[in-house]
Amino acid sequence: MGHLMGHRLLTVALYLLAALIGVVALFYPFFLPALPAAGLDEPALRASETPLLATLLVTLCLAVLLVELQGQAAGAKTVAALGILVAATATLRFIEVGIPGPAGFSPIFAPILLGGYVFGARFGFLLGSMTMLVSAIITAGVGPWLPYQMFTAGWVGLTAGWLPHPRAPRAQVALLIAAGFLWGFIYGAIMNLYTWPFLAGDPRLTWTPGAGLSAALGRYAAFYVATSLVWDAAAAAGNVILLAALGWPAIRALARFRDRLQFRVEYH
Repeated sequence: MGHLMGHRLLTVALYLLAALIGVVALFYPFFLPALPAAGLDEPALRASETPLLATLLVTLCLAVLLVELQGQAAGAKTVAALGILVAATATLRFIEVGIPGPAGFSPIFAPILLGGYVFGARFGFLLGSMTMLVSAIITAGVGPWLPYQMFTAGWVGLTAGWLPHPRAPRAQVALLIAAGFLWGFIYGAIMNLYTWPFLAGDPRLTWTPGAGLSAALGRYAAFYVATSLVWDAAAAAGNVILLAALGWPAIRALARFRDRLQFRVEYH
């Protein structure tokens, strides 16, 4: 019992550390006294952070997997299931790049939400993070934005695992549809923070060091509406359509896969 509790605490600590690193990486520029106006296309400071952040995140994910391998809750079956789902979801992004859909639409977030919902929050975090890493490699999408995509996609899967699991299938699908709709906007809003503090331009839309919280929120809201709202609305609509069409069959298929591998899943 004590051995299992130790594994659980260590795993939770690693997830919390990964989440904390992501939050700090996104928000620390707002606490600096001054920022370089690096421009939209090449934020130099962010680019210099990328190798360190990517290495930290991949190392933490590997550490989590090593800890999981030692526990009875999942073991090697977690790694097997994770590898299959990461490969399948990353392939969807390859298709997305090869055959672009409507602006903002991406098919990869529905599987991340479904995987996190069925297999649990910790599995969902790894699924989101590792999917972004693998898909970036196979689509030549590696850049300074990658670690922030990994953190945020990981949070998508993590929060899916926290959703309630009512008995009614329609209620489960409705919860996932609501989560997919919200994350269509939240993902874009979080990813904007990767560049927004460094942009120069209209002072009504850009960040100014020393501005108060209310002024910063107002400027960011105006920036978001002007630059990202339509794009993210397409992403949200795509998530809703995919989850409405495939949600319950996918939940049943993934649950059967989970049960055949004899997972012991704990919902939080």
